[in-house]
Amino acid sequence: EINEIAVVGSKFMLEKAIDADIGQNGLQLKPSDNFILKLHDQSDGGKKVEMILQKPLDREKEETVSLLLTAVDGGEPQRSGTMLIHITVLDANDNAPVFTQSIYKASIKENAVNGTLITQVSATDADKGSNGEVSYVIGNSMTSTSKLFAITEEGNIILNGQVDYEKAKMYEIDIEATDRGGLSDSTKVVIEISDINDNSPVIQIISISESIVENCPSDTVVAIMNVNDPDAEENGKVHCIISKNIPFAISSS
Repeated sequence: EINEIAVVGSKFMLEKAIDADIGQNGLQLKPSDNFILKLHDQSDGGKKVEMILQKPLDREKEETVSLLLTAVDGGEPQRSGTMLIHITVLDANDNAPVFTQSIYKASIKENAVNGTLITQVSATDADKGSNGEVSYVIGNSMTSTSKLFAITEEGNIILNGQVDYEKAKMYEIDIEATDRGGLSDSTKVVIEISDINDNSPVIQIISISESIVENCPSDTVVAIMNVNDPDAEENGKVHCIISKNIPFAISSS
């Protein structure tokens, strides 16, 4: 077992190749992309064999490595012995979570109730086990916006308060995904608030004549008023009417 963050030059001792005959052994390691062999002569005439890492390992690319160590003697006929080396690459927390999108967009109606599911964000971590476990938090937690929304362990964004189109037509919240090693990624969620017809028109008198003379000409302005509905689009369009059978009319200016 070798950790994927083992540095180049790390040494791993192997079993010796023993030949009962007199002579030299030659050792080969195949394939040898990540490792080379180094032999050290010992006082008893044997050799200490070390396998040295020459190229970093990456568990996310290759979780296991199989090598064949071959010892060949110098006799006639030449004889050989082999040993299989099976390496398990241990995971290290060398990958940060990555969100599937840099920006998520969603919309809800302004009369949505607490607990309404708005959208779901998702981040993946290429690491294994606890190194790949991701948790989510809402950023800008000091602002009032963060208190309107909550996020679950699964990345579901839930409405946690009351929104009002007339107060804010859109919210932007930052979401951070963090693994157990402290590596993180962030994304933005843009939530649009849809208007509903929840406001009545309001009539405000700006000016009014307390009295008019009976021979007052037609089209004389006797009152000016303002009518406002804070709802949007069709919900905010106002049509004014006045009582019938009276000598007054209403006109829009």
